[in-house]
This record gives sequence, structure tokens and C-alpha cells, in this order.
Amino acid sequence: MPELPDYRRAAVRITTELARRYGSHPALALWHVHNEYGAPVSDDYSPTSAAAFRTWLADRYGDLDGVNRAWGTRFWGQVYGAWEHVDVPAVAPSVVNPAQRLDFARFTNDALLACFVAERDAIRAHSTVPVTTNFMAASCPSTDLWAWGREVDIVSNDHYLDAADPRNEVTLALAADLTRSVAGGKPWLLLEHSTSGVNWQPRNVAKRAGEMARNAFSHLGRGADAIMFFQWRASRSGAEKFHSAMLPHAGTSSRVWREVVELGGALAGLDEMRGSRVRADVAILWDYESFWAQDLEWRPSEDVSHRERIEAFYDRFWRDGLTVDMAHPGQDLSGYRLVVAPASYLLTADDAANLTAYVAGGGTLVTSFFSAVVDEHDAVHPGGFVAPLRDALGLTVEEFLPLREGEQVRVSLDDRVFGTARTEIVADVWADDVALAGAEVVAGYVDGPAAGGPAVTRNAHGAGTGWYVSTRVDVDALATLLAPVYAKAGITPSDTPEGLEVVVRHGDDASYTVAINHLGTRATLGTHGTDLLTNETADGFEVPAGGVRVVRTPNPSH
Repeated sequence: MPELPDYRRAAVRITTELARRYGSHPALALWHVHNEYGAPVSDDYSPTSAAAFRTWLADRYGDLDGVNRAWGTRFWGQVYGAWEHVDVPAVAPSVVNPAQRLDFARFTNDALLACFVAERDAIRAHSTVPVTTNFMAASCPSTDLWAWGREVDIVSNDHYLDAADPRNEVTLALAADLTRSVAGGKPWLLLEHSTSGVNWQPRNVAKRAGEMARNAFSHLGRGADAIMFFQWRASRSGAEKFHSAMLPHAGTSSRVWREVVELGGALAGLDEMRGSRVRADVAILWDYESFWAQDLEWRPSEDVSHRERIEAFYDRFWRDGLTVDMAHPGQDLSGYRLVVAPASYLLTADDAANLTAYVAGGGTLVTSFFSAVVDEHDAVHPGGFVAPLRDALGLTVEEFLPLREGEQVRVSLDDRVFGTARTEIVADVWADDVALAGAEVVAGYVDGPAAGGPAVTRNAHGAGTGWYVSTRVDVDALATLLAPVYAKAGITPSDTPEGLEVVVRHGDDASYTVAINHLGTRATLGTHGTDLLTNETADGFEVPAGGVRVVRTPNPSH
């Protein structure tokens, strides 16, 4: 085994001494290793990293011929003849080889994870107490949390609101759902969130009255079994002296302190929810390797963002009251009524076969544009764009037709599929030249570079259906496009008011409905049971403006 790098060797030595001293201490409940791996980025171009990268490549590909094939180095005369010539992707006369950059992203993730595992194993040699580290589930681009989730004993997360986002309660919910999904559906821990504003955003907007509780209960409803904060007492000095705290500079007379105490009292009465789980009928595909690849240079349009498409679909589901899991395209998807691929630019042949089998088995798949384009080496699939999903979707794409900045196209809807309430929708950024291979056209381009061609299609494959959306539509238009998809998948959107966030956790004896009202007016929740926050029992509840209900409903067998 090669000698460990200096940092890792020192980290393991310190960890070992700590574990020897405190490993069996009766007050020890959890080991927390390091802090927010991969935030914001973790690229290391040092000579030590370059040598480790070459070792990683040799393990992955066996020899230089394997590296040359994977990276397509015959293009632009990049063929390597000696290992010492292979370097980190730091600089080049033009853009760096995209396959090299993709592999370096994989290497970076693996190196970070190996450092964590080394410290975790040092702890386990002297302690049986669980080990975790705090992810930032939707904000750490360098870490593949599907791999990390398998290495921690308990999945933990930090989440800080994006103060610039007026609907940051939705992205909070997305991060919580992602954390639960990384945990395999098991309960998880919220190790950090803030009582109010933070110090490191351009405008550190303070949380309004009740907002901290709404944030906490959203995490709770989406599977968190612990709600914790950074920090306990506000620092008078240093870089984070303007970061909010449980005990703020204003002291115990402050609104923030009173809300912290009130929240602690409320959570203390909810211990029976621990261990209960969330169920989802909808999955959004989330693949870090695909994101790493799509975010590289020289893609057809800088207006295309994987995160934007994921958030658009997620926001639609949030507004429709649907609970969502994030899923890797290679995992078992049979438990979901609907699977959506908003941004699966990189899709391996095996993962495409998994999605195709999901559809054949009766599933409903919605695939958005610029998906199934390249394989694991960022090489276009044989047969052209979307070729790996040809059977599931009944089409391929002959050419990308990205739009000019600010340009829009009109899309005409088949009223036999979508009804007559809306005959057209407007789209932007992208269009495809779609080549049909069995799919049915349900919406067509009225104008633009693909005028007269298919815009939205559906395809029967086996017992299921594959839908393809070849352009970018907004959240409101997605409501129209997804209506027949929901009907086919057997999904019924919630009839609760938009802005009333409702999530259900299921336990052995009861279910727990967490309702969070983000509206400025009261809303009605039609769930019967007992509100654990007030001990009120009813067949339905009014949720005050900005308020929360946690309703316990016994299971029928109890």
C-alpha cells in the first residue's frame, strides 16, 4: 500500500488519539468527522495530487492504452506514451479534455472519501459509537453523496437558506428530500441550520418571525430525526460574528431567543415520530457524474442548466403537493409510479437499460432535453443523441437546435391529450430535431428552428409509457404538460392550497402529517387526528398564517 499523503496521515494520527481517549466515554453519542466536505470545491493541482491521480487512473484503466481510449486522446493529438506526462487538468492552449476533467472530478471525490474512511476506521478501532460527517446535500459539487451515504453510519446534513431566493422554502425541501434519499429512506440528522441570517451571502437577510420554525418543521417532515443549529452563542469576534445564533448578541430578551426556546419545547413533544419514514411515489434522477460532465465547457448552450431543470420539475411537484425522492438512474426504481429525468446528460448504457426496464415493467418516465447524450467517458453514444433510450422513448434526436438569447418558441398542444383549456404554451432556450421511432406526437412546434416538428412525445413500451419534452418550459407550463402524465401514472395532485406544504411520515402505529403554512392567510388541512403541538383532536384543522401543525393519525390496525 502506498504511503499516505501528509495531511491524511496526520489526520488519522490525531483521530486515533482522540478515539483512544474518548471512544468509550459514557457521554459520547456520535462522532462527527471533518466539516462539509467538498464545499465549495476541492480541486487540488499539487504535485502530490498529480501523482495520486496517475495512480487512480492506473487502477481504473489498467494501462495508458485504457486512458487514451477513455479520453479519446487521438483528437487534437493528445495521446500519452508515458505516465509522467499525464497531469492534472490545470491549463491547456484551449479547453481541457472533457473526459480528463470528468475523471479528475471522480478522483477528487474518491480522494476526499478515502480521507474520511481512513478517519472513520481509526475511530472504529477504538469505539462502537456511530460516525457521521455533515453533508451540504444540495451545495457540495465535489462530492458524490450516493457513495458517501454508504460509508457513514448516519446521514447528516447542513442547510442554509439562499437569502436571495424568494421561494427558498422549496429549495430547502429539495435538499431535505435529497438527504433522505441519500440515507436510503432512513431518518437522518440536520446538524446545522441557522436561527436567522448568515454572514457569508451577499445580502444576509434575516429570517422573519416564525420562519425558523417553518424551516425546522420542513426538515422534520421530510425525515430528519434531529434539528440542530450552528451556532450556540454568537461570536463577538472573527469572520462569523454576524452569523446568527441560538443565543444572539441581543441576548435572552430577543425574538430569536424566544423562538429557539419555543421550538425546543415543541420538538421535545414529538419524540414518538423518531424512526418513522417518508414515502414517495415520484423520483427525480440525480446523478453527480452527469452534473460534473454537463457543467464542463463547450456545451451547445450556456443557458442550459441541470440544476435549473431539476428545480423547475421539483417546484412543480412541490406546488402539486407530491412527495419526491431523488434517485440514481441505476438503482431499483420499481417502487415509483413516476420517474423524471430533467437533466441526465451523461447516462451509461447500463443505467439506460435500467430506465428502459422500468418503463417496460409499467413505469412512467418523463425525460427532458439534453439527456442520454454521452456515456461515462463523455463520448456521444453510438446511434446518436438519446439513442440509449430509443426503446423507452420511441425516438432519437438528430440535431440540437438551441435558441438565441431571449428567443421563444410556441408549442401547440393536442387537445385530445391535454384538453381544450390551453392550446399553446411558450418555451425557450432549446429545441430538438426529433426523429420518431414509434413515439406519438402530443405537442408540436409552431415556430422556431424546429417548426412543424415534434416538441413533446409519448411512447408505449411494454406495460409503461415514456414521455419526452424537447424544450424548456416554465413551472406553470409544466402543470399543463404533466396533467396527462399524472393521470397515466395514477398520481393525484393534492387539493391543498398552493403554499401549504404537507408531508407525511409513517410509523408502525400512526402516521404524522406535518403541515407548514407559507401563506399570509390561514389554510385548511383536511387531516383527522390529534395535533401534537396543541393536543387538539379534530377531523380537520386550520393552519394559521405562517404556522405549523403536526397531526398524529393512528393506523387502522391500531
